[in-house]
Amino acid sequence: MRSAFGTTFDVDGIYLNTPSIGVPPRPVVDAVSEAVGAWGRAESSPPQFDEAVDTARASFARFVGVSPSSVVLGSAVSGLLGLVAASLPAGTRVLTAEREFTSVTFPFAGAGHEVIEVPLEDLPERTVSADVVAVSVVASADGALVDLEALRSEVGPDTLVVLDATQSLGWLPADLSWADVVVAGGYKWLLSPRGASWMAVSDRLAERLVPHQSGWYAGGWHAIYGLPLRLHPDARRFDLSPAWLAHVGAATALPWLESLDAAAVHDHGVGLANRLRAGLDLPPAESAIVALRHEGAADRLAAAGIRAALRGGAARLGFHLHNTDADVDAVLEALA
Repeated sequence: MRSAFGTTFDVDGIYLNTPSIGVPPRPVVDAVSEAVGAWGRAESSPPQFDEAVDTARASFARFVGVSPSSVVLGSAVSGLLGLVAASLPAGTRVLTAEREFTSVTFPFAGAGHEVIEVPLEDLPERTVSADVVAVSVVASADGALVDLEALRSEVGPDTLVVLDATQSLGWLPADLSWADVVVAGGYKWLLSPRGASWMAVSDRLAERLVPHQSGWYAGGWHAIYGLPLRLHPDARRFDLSPAWLAHVGAATALPWLESLDAAAVHDHGVGLANRLRAGLDLPPAESAIVALRHEGAADRLAAAGIRAALRGGAARLGFHLHNTDADVDAVLEALA
């Protein structure tokens, strides 16, 4: 059990794998457990989950800086971006970063669009040749940050900007409201169950999207049987029916994360990451994710009982709310 930021985490051992799966605080676990118990006792009914869905949607909207009416529900980043990719003209030129997470690139490539990879640092200046720029705010493989200010200043007025904030929301304060798409899965730094994902869409993009995957939830309770087509007038018309239990957890996790001092959360994670970098003679960075290419690093960490991930040939570690200086010391000892 660990105490941090006014709550507790049932973390046993050293867990540095938040970039893969976030560890929820105890109140999130309790909320989901209570909902599962009610389901098992036949005490659940579909309408009772509407409040949790609305709460999580509104909280996500505030993280991004948009209205809840601009937020689409989904279950995974790739599915939500598939909606975008399928609504674009054939042959759309999509610019992305090298080694970008494939849930960002595959939906566009699978739809037959031309996807062009460039080094992350070169991406802003190359946007002039693209119809769409699709990139992660923080790279999954190594924690590198895209230069949002440069991207915003360089991108043309007709180019759509798609940002995957899965590896940034929850620890990196940033203005994302200007992008045409901000999508994120909730099960990493937002400390929610897998199955809750959201996508904020700009008005100009929403006009172009085709609600080809919308079901009854996109129309609401009055639209569950029969034609004609009748969908919500805002971005909810693109909703997928939510994974209810996942949104129960998200409705607890996201508002709690919102209530924290965003600067303190950022400084905590990045501070620990930089303490590790300093101990390994690496330059400081502005990321809570550290990719270590030291020989045998992944095996040494595993042997020491430290949970991390192997990504792109590097041991990937992420520092979030429950982590401490002692965790950094343990990594340094394991790699000594």
